[in-house]
Amino acid sequence: MSLTHDCIRALVAGAALACAVCGAVAAAGQFRVARDEAAPVHVSIDNFTFSPAEVTVHAGTRVEWMNKDDIPHTVVETTGKFGSDALDTEDKFAFTFTAAGTFRYFCSLHPHMTGKVVVTP
Repeated sequence: MSLTHDCIRALVAGAALACAVCGAVAAAGQFRVARDEAAPVHVSIDNFTFSPAEVTVHAGTRVEWMNKDDIPHTVVETTGKFGSDALDTEDKFAFTFTAAGTFRYFCSLHPHMTGKVVVTP
């Protein structure tokens, strides 16, 4: 099936009209577009390090750690705000940061492994 030039023009005109209507309604305050949730931020656990070792995110962001090492690791916040069980290879742990602040964490099995999440409002 092929579209004629007239069909394509009609489709484009319809899309433009739909955009204009949505814009007018939004400008009148009658319509709000839901903000897409931010994609999670990924931290790899590999070769006895967290990579990146420091991430900065906005409040509401989910951070996800994945163990890519051949041995177990954990992700534990220093004051106990969050903590994972032992993560085997390819296991994941995630935490959504809802409040601003600096959150330092480490691997409880290998305490020299450290990282930090900085959360902005």
